[in-house]
Amino acid sequence: MAGFRRVEESLVHQGYVWHVATAEFEAPDGRRFHRDIVRSPGAVGVVPLVFDAEGNPSVVLVSQYRPPYESNVIEIPAGMRDVEGEDTAEVARRELIEEAGLSSGRLELLIEQYPSPGMTDSVMTIYLATECTPVPTDRQGPEEEYMEVLHLPLADALGMIDSGEIHDSKTVSGLLLTDRRLRLADGA
Repeated sequence: MAGFRRVEESLVHQGYVWHVATAEFEAPDGRRFHRDIVRSPGAVGVVPLVFDAEGNPSVVLVSQYRPPYESNVIEIPAGMRDVEGEDTAEVARRELIEEAGLSSGRLELLIEQYPSPGMTDSVMTIYLATECTPVPTDRQGPEEEYMEVLHLPLADALGMIDSGEIHDSKTVSGLLLTDRRLRLADGA
C-alpha cells in the first residue's frame, strides 16, 4: 500500500537457504513498527497429471516426513529455489525427477502464490506437468529417501482435501487449479 516504507533492516540469521531479518517500517501516519521477516528465494511445486487408457485423470503425490510437523505430509513434488538463477520451470522439472521419477513433456504455470505473507517474502510457483514419462528418481536427503510416491485418481486426491488428509496449501491450490483447468477444458 502506498505510504508504507521500510526504514531499515538488520540480518539476524543467515542460513543456507533462508535468512531472518528484523525490519523497521513506517506507516502512512508516521508511526514506526518492527517486523521479523524470513527472506527466501522461493519454492516451486508441480502437479504431475497423467491419464489412463480411458482418459481418466490421475495425479502423482508424495508423502514425506516434515520435521516442523513431526509427521508425514502428503504433497505435490516441490522444492526450494536453492540453485541461484535457476528458472522456476527448471526447478519444477528437477523436483519432478528427484521426487516422483517423472520427466514432463509439457509444463504450464498454474499460479504464483504467497504462502505466508505475514512472515516471509517467499513466492510459491506451481506448475501443471503433463506428458509425463518415468525416469529414475534422484532423491536428496533422508526425508526424500524414505518418501512414498502416491498415484491417485484426481477425484480421490480432491476427496483427501475434503477429508482433511491433505493439509499442505501448495498441494490444495495445485489440485484445485488442476481440477478447474480440466473442467474448463471439458466445457463444464
